[in-house]
Formats: sequence, structure tokens, C-alpha cells
Amino acid sequence: MTGHKTKPIRILIQALIITVITLLLAAGLIIACGADPREACQLFAKGIFGSGQGFAEIFVKACPLILTGLGCAVAYQTGFFTIGAEGQFYMGALTATIVVLKFQESLPGPAVIIMAVITAFVSGGIWAFIAAVFKAKFNISEIIVTIMLNYIAVNFLGYSVRGYLQDPEGHVPQSAKVIKEVQLQSLIPATRFHAGIVIAFVSVAVIWFLMKKTTVGYALKAVGYNKRASGCAGIPVMKNIILSAVLSGGLAGLAGIIEVLATQKKLIEGISGGCGYTAVLIALIAFNNPIGVLFVSIFYAAMEVGAGSMQRKLGVPSAIVDILIGAVVILILARKIFVPRNLKEGRD
Repeated sequence: MTGHKTKPIRILIQALIITVITLLLAAGLIIACGADPREACQLFAKGIFGSGQGFAEIFVKACPLILTGLGCAVAYQTGFFTIGAEGQFYMGALTATIVVLKFQESLPGPAVIIMAVITAFVSGGIWAFIAAVFKAKFNISEIIVTIMLNYIAVNFLGYSVRGYLQDPEGHVPQSAKVIKEVQLQSLIPATRFHAGIVIAFVSVAVIWFLMKKTTVGYALKAVGYNKRASGCAGIPVMKNIILSAVLSGGLAGLAGIIEVLATQKKLIEGISGGCGYTAVLIALIAFNNPIGVLFVSIFYAAMEVGAGSMQRKLGVPSAIVDILIGAVVILILARKIFVPRNLKEGRD
């Protein structure tokens, strides 16, 4: 058996084993909660496909995951291992909300939306740029720097919505509501399927084209494969690492303002719901492939929607989704141990 023929078989075996282990783990967790796995599965599927509103909710939840996961995937392809999508999300949401609240009464809605989107992208990119400079100039781990920047961004947003951005008509730590003319409206009646989801899909297409069909994408991936060889070939290593970081942060910042304008309609504490950290898992499971990020994000969101239905009807904790996703990541990282030795060698 040739190595070329063996590779698809090896991948198939790995995928099947990971799927079986994950299903068994899910069944075990459901039984441990005192519920019937068959009934839980029926409710899970009903939560996803039982109504148009529930199905649309999958894409609402997937939207920020797509953008933040896409950002992580771009950065990881150049070897910039950022954990900063959470902070970049917050900075994009915060700065763009300031712009919206300042100009929403004096400028046309579309102009304010465009300004907000640009502001969010630039702010998220600058927040990532800080970590990239520390990496390029001082060789300080981007993992440590981005985690610290996350704490700063999250607490700065909390300070803002409890201070100068707090809604003067209320006592809750949140900003005033964004007026309707500036909101990203629903595209499907009676659902929350909003225009930001289209932006997320377009972003996937743009990043796929950039990484697969342009010299810029080739340079970014070359740096990720081998920095020394790329430098010898005349590819500016640090420049491309910084570029990937800025793109990564910009996409996460874009996710932040979409969440404000389309879902929450205001800036609140904890607005990301931790999607900046989930994005790391999304990118890993998708092997940093933009199209893979799209499908993994939708799958993850579907699991959340289905698990919510199980929790409401059976009392099964929706935290099972997080346990299963964590298990899947570990299994993917350890996938080589599932391959028989004769297949690993690629011989008869």
C-alpha cells in the first residue's frame, strides 16, 4: 500500500475513532445527569431543526465565532500564537460603540455603520499590533502578552460602561441603546438572522482568497512553515508576522461591533460570552483553514443551540458542549495514537 493511498485511510480511521469516542462520552455525561440519551438526542435535534427561529439562531451564535476563529487561523498560519481574540473583540466593540453613540444622531445610519466597522477593525488590529511588536522587537511570548492585554481590554470596557459610557437613564453597567437606524437589521422576519452574518461569510471568502490565491498569503504561510528559510528567500519575516497579527485582531474587533449593532443593540459587560477563547479551539479543530473555520463555527453553534434545548426540557447542563469540544481538541492533537503501525508506515 502506497503512502499516497494510506493518508486518506489514516484520516478516515482517525475521524471515525474520534467521533465514536465523542459520542460515547456524550452518552455517558447525559446518563450521569439521569436523562435518557435517546430522548436527549431527540430534543437536541428538535432544538436545531424544530423551528426556523431556532435554526437561524445557529448563525447568530456562529457569527462572532467565525470572525474570531478566522482571525486566530490567520495568525496561527504564520506562527503567531495569539490568545488575544477576546481582548481584540472587546476593544473593537468599545471604540466603535463610542463612535456610534457620538455620531448616530448627526449622521446617516449607513455612514455611522461604516465608520463603526472601520473603527472596530482598526482598534482590534492595533490591540494585536502591540503584542506583535513585543514579539518582533523583544522576543517576548505573544501568548503571555495577548492574555495580559485581554485582561486590560475586558476591565477597561467594564470601567467604561460603569462610568462615562453608562446609560444616564439607568443604573445597569451598560451603554445607551443604539438607535434603530444604526442597527444591523434582521434579514429574515421573526428571527435574529442579521446582516452581520453576511459580513462574516464574506470575510471567510476574502481570507480564503488572500491565503490561497495571493502572494501575500503565500508569504504569510511560508513564514509559518519556516521562518529561517523564508528570510533567506527574501520574505520579510517580522513584517508578515505583524501583518497576520493585525489582520487577526481586526477580524476579532469586527466581531465585537457586529455583536453590539446586531445582537445586543448596546454595549454591555461580558458581551463576548468568551467567544474569543473559543476561537482558539475553532481554529485548531479547523486546522487553520478558513472554510474549515466556517463549518466548525456553525457546528459548534448548532451544538450550543441543541444543548440549550436539552437543558430546558431535561435539565441536562449545556456545559456538556464545552466538555465535548475540549475532548475533541485533545483527541485531534493525539490522533496519531489511533493509527495502526502498518498504516502509519504506508506499507503493505
